[in-house]
Amino acid sequence: MALRMSAVGLRKIHLYFLPYFLMLFCGTVWGTTFSLARIATSENAHPLGLSFWLASGGGLVLLVIGLVRRVWPPLDRDSLVRYVVIGSIGSIIPGTLYFYAASRVPSGILAITITLVPMMTYLLSLVLGVDAYQRKRFIGILIGFAAILLLVIPESSLPDPGMTKWLLLALLACAFYTIETLYVDVLIPDNTDMVALLSGGLIMASIGMIPILYFQDAWVPLNFPFTKIEWSIVAMAVVSSLAYATFFLLVKMAGAVFASLSGYVITTAGVFWGIVIFDETHSIWVWSAFALLLVGMALVTPREKIVTEKTVAEKTAAEKTAARK
Repeated sequence: MALRMSAVGLRKIHLYFLPYFLMLFCGTVWGTTFSLARIATSENAHPLGLSFWLASGGGLVLLVIGLVRRVWPPLDRDSLVRYVVIGSIGSIIPGTLYFYAASRVPSGILAITITLVPMMTYLLSLVLGVDAYQRKRFIGILIGFAAILLLVIPESSLPDPGMTKWLLLALLACAFYTIETLYVDVLIPDNTDMVALLSGGLIMASIGMIPILYFQDAWVPLNFPFTKIEWSIVAMAVVSSLAYATFFLLVKMAGAVFASLSGYVITTAGVFWGIVIFDETHSIWVWSAFALLLVGMALVTPREKIVTEKTVAEKTAAEKTAARK
């Protein structure tokens, strides 16, 4: 009995920390996309063309993963509708907006804008009744917001006033990501395979962009040998698809609000990758913000369904029942 209780307790610990690990992984790798986007757009690659390659490349990567797992995107009517929604509000629209902004706004500032997603998500979740008010989680979000202020306030003004309109595009992209987050949390069944869903959405997005690329003459060719544009496109496709799939899994595991807090990690990672790739230097404000982000993440805990002994016991009982059959 003691061994059984110990195993259950250990499993509870693993289940408790898993959402935090997934959040850190998702945010860290996703944070590279801002620098990669800057590299691609600085080489005069068209934002629409980049968005197409990001969707098609990411869809291909996830299809390969599905092939290995023997899980393919279903083609029933409900699934096709989900692919259209995910491909539109989670790929085509926000991706293109961010690429346009990346051509005019520094990657560090662009990374900061993603932190609007948790605040928008929490607000909409309260309005829609998806999440109940909890003081501890609310304080965690406020601490995360305070960390972002430490990044913004010391140098709050933009390098060029003309960047304002481009920054607004990035903020609009955040609104679409917020809608997508809640769509996945509320309307996507819990038993949905997130890799299959995302691969279907990305493929649908790439198909939908073909006529747009044709009429806008926005095609970005992949030339051999690879240059900075090609390598950045490949890297963005791989990184975004893996991070995106992890984010979807996190939404279903811990809820939309907790998952959206990965935006804080993305921001910090975006600043970090800017240092590594572009040799950017930052003040003590950045590291102070990082410390606050850790505190905020610790306060915003996942839903109880992840860590309760009842959930573990029910899952264990179900596995035993399936084994008997």
